[in-house]
Amino acid sequence: MAVVTMRQLLDAGVHFGHQTRRWNPKMKRFIITERNGIYIIDLQQSLAYIDRAYEQVKETVAKGGTVLFVGTKRQAQEAIQEQAKRVGMPYVTERWLGGMLTNFNTVTKRVQRLKELEQINFDAVAGSGRTKKELLMMRREKEKLERMLSGVRDMQKVPSLIWVVDTNKEHIAVTEARKLNIPVVGILDSNCDPAHVDFAIPGNDDAIRSIQVLTKIIGDAVAEGLIARSQRKNNDAAAEPAAEPLAEWEQELLTGAADAAPAETESK
Repeated sequence: MAVVTMRQLLDAGVHFGHQTRRWNPKMKRFIITERNGIYIIDLQQSLAYIDRAYEQVKETVAKGGTVLFVGTKRQAQEAIQEQAKRVGMPYVTERWLGGMLTNFNTVTKRVQRLKELEQINFDAVAGSGRTKKELLMMRREKEKLERMLSGVRDMQKVPSLIWVVDTNKEHIAVTEARKLNIPVVGILDSNCDPAHVDFAIPGNDDAIRSIQVLTKIIGDAVAEGLIARSQRKNNDAAAEPAAEPLAEWEQELLTGAADAAPAETESK
């Protein structure tokens, strides 16, 4: 069964690129024509690239990997958060913090600080040992950290792969991922550079419906990967070799212990 149909992509406006004056010549091979000053992306190619990206995400998750969903532009925030939460994966919808991947230990410390602040009752001024001003400052710190880090608070290590909406806007995230050899899966609009993405999906990275459709596809790939991971674990457990047979003298010890147990009970 196809991951998505051509009609679904058309209905979502995935084929609409940017105005012809705003483009990257490296995207030429993905552009089929132009209409009214807008480049039209070749959805036949998009379908093929979607299948490729889908398989990569699914297999990554099936092998135990995690996918970080990244989209901080207004049009992407809801879809990114919704799909990441649906499949239990980390996400970033606010400003990307420099070093989130390349300096992961620092981010981990900030998450720990957030968890510490969450233990404070900011309304209990008298018993806190702090002034109202101190509590107010700490509350503001907590709110800021929640806004910036809530999506990655349970991310124990750098992700195995990242999904990016708008690789131009999220260029810092893409650069950090590439430094760490983390595969990047992302939407390539007509103004993007294909060289920055490992698994590209040519398409519209500005329209809300396009972002929703493509991000849901990635979410579905993660979900299928999680199912495959669970099945592999079950199969591995079923395939575990039976215990080695006991030697004859070990069997005698076991039998003797079993025979002695009732006798001990009766003597009591």
